[in-house]
Amino acid sequence: MSGSTKRVLLAKPRGYCAGVDRAVEAVEQALEKHGAPVYVRKQIVHNVHVVETLSERGAIFVDETDEVPEGALVVFSAHGVSPAVHEQARERGLRTIDATCPLVTKVHQEAKRFAREDYDILLVGHRGHEEVEGTSGEAPRHVQLVDSAADIENVTVRDPDKVVWLSQTTLSVDETMETVRALREKFPSLQDPPSDDICYATQNRQVAVKTMAPHCDLVIVVGSRNSSNSVRLVEVALQAGAGAAYLVDYAREIEEKWLDGVGTVGLTSGASVPEVLVRGVLDFLAERGWETVDEVTTAEETLTFALPRELRPARSAAR
Repeated sequence: MSGSTKRVLLAKPRGYCAGVDRAVEAVEQALEKHGAPVYVRKQIVHNVHVVETLSERGAIFVDETDEVPEGALVVFSAHGVSPAVHEQARERGLRTIDATCPLVTKVHQEAKRFAREDYDILLVGHRGHEEVEGTSGEAPRHVQLVDSAADIENVTVRDPDKVVWLSQTTLSVDETMETVRALREKFPSLQDPPSDDICYATQNRQVAVKTMAPHCDLVIVVGSRNSSNSVRLVEVALQAGAGAAYLVDYAREIEEKWLDGVGTVGLTSGASVPEVLVRGVLDFLAERGWETVDEVTTAEETLTFALPRELRPARSAAR
């Protein structure tokens, strides 16, 4: 591609999904309703800016519930927690607000259902990710994690006719289906989940990147390094034909040398990224001559989720 015409292709949809919006608002509303401090187990969503902003307002992020003073208020992150974490919170007398994304809760329910039916559950996901830990914890005796093709060799099941796969919601669609195909070669009777586990927002953002990447010399993904869906967007951009692709939290992290000889820059953001950070990158690029911005729209998102029940207004008593 020629670097003579400077333009930005801006992916749509991008940024906040419904589950992230709900989780962030849950912490904001908890601070407003109960005052600081409000404790949050793990990062409410995987984004540096969001965590720093909420910390400034009085949220205290902890790794485990035993770091929360007895009787205090704790919010569980969008990634979900295992039943053991709920039990620990009860034992410590903690007041809890569960901000688990409803789409993650759906996977939890699937895991419990298949465990009740005594299936072996093959969970496609990344070892150590909070969502995977929460889902595995719903049925620890039935779930085996499949993180890579190498794991497939070591998977054993009790009955090859009673095996099902589930997945972390934030994975690459293409890579997940490659893993599932490999699993099905080993277990031909492998059952699919009753509905697609990979989140609609993850899929939509990947489709938008796939559409624009072949036309881009460079793709910039705004997102944090511990954000699985943001990291996947970089991989998807490269696989779809982008000349280069990088992940940044802020515009200031963009290296000038990335722009050498570049004409078309693709820009998107992960599902836990506020739009203000994307605007910062657009301003950075505009100052360097990339003033033309064309939006590439591949889907319209209208889904919203109600706040956790602990934060919903109380219904007035019937007269």
